[in-house]
Amino acid sequence: MTDSSLLANGRLPASTEMSPKQVVEKTELLAAIPAGSQVYVTDLGNAPEDTIVAAAKTLTDKGLTAVPHMAARRYASAADFERRISRLTQEAGVKEVLAIAGEADKAGPLTSSVALLETGLFDKLGIQKIAVAGHPEGAPDIKPDVIKSFLMRKHELAADSDAEFRIVTQFGFDPHQVSVWLDEIRSWGNQFPVHIGVAGPAKMTTLLKFAAFAGVENSLNFLKKRGGAVVSMLAGYDPNTMVEPLEARVTSQPDSQLAQIHVYPFGGVAKTAEWLTSRGSWSFQTSSTSLTANESA
Repeated sequence: MTDSSLLANGRLPASTEMSPKQVVEKTELLAAIPAGSQVYVTDLGNAPEDTIVAAAKTLTDKGLTAVPHMAARRYASAADFERRISRLTQEAGVKEVLAIAGEADKAGPLTSSVALLETGLFDKLGIQKIAVAGHPEGAPDIKPDVIKSFLMRKHELAADSDAEFRIVTQFGFDPHQVSVWLDEIRSWGNQFPVHIGVAGPAKMTTLLKFAAFAGVENSLNFLKKRGGAVVSMLAGYDPNTMVEPLEARVTSQPDSQLAQIHVYPFGGVAKTAEWLTSRGSWSFQTSSTSLTANESA
């Protein structure tokens, strides 16, 4: 990247994510997301393929950019993987995906995001943008040297692909750790723009649960040590404590590879949308929508 990725108001743009069931059953939530915004469609193994495809189509029909998760280890065969992409592109108009490995305990012929990329099916079936995972705090099941080799292999594959690549990271709470990691992967030769994962506004108890599950222990300890400076049990977590230092980094380094934030809506899509709109990471050209509907999945 050669220019600052900040919006005119000095804010980083943002994406978010929803479960397939949320998208299909709570379409009123989509009114709070600006047209064109990237909405990742999660795949936790608990939604049928038909629901995932229907969710992606719903997003596309509403003028949003559907970014389905493509978890390698969920596919029983390469043919299953090809069918999924074919359905997403042909039935739902999908142009972007997130390629990830999926759970380590799942067995299948495709064991990593690199394996998905090496099939060549994303290019063959018309995917134009591919997100791959990033781990500012490392990955519990992957050694650092393996993470580096996988990222460099993705660069090799990107050079032969028509698609644009980006990195989307796990969420964290320590902006300094993110900056250290950004400098590290740049020293490796990273050329992909980076979308940093951020926990949306939520109760402290909710964040502790998700942080422990995701294995972001260093950030979790940082969050606990900061205590009242970052959170209170009553007010909850303020994501600006994570995002504003990242925006300051981009201001001081206009050529930074940091391009966007990806917000995990642990406190709910409505609350996340309200926060992103109020801070100026999201904007509506004509009007903004107030959303109060129950959004339980």
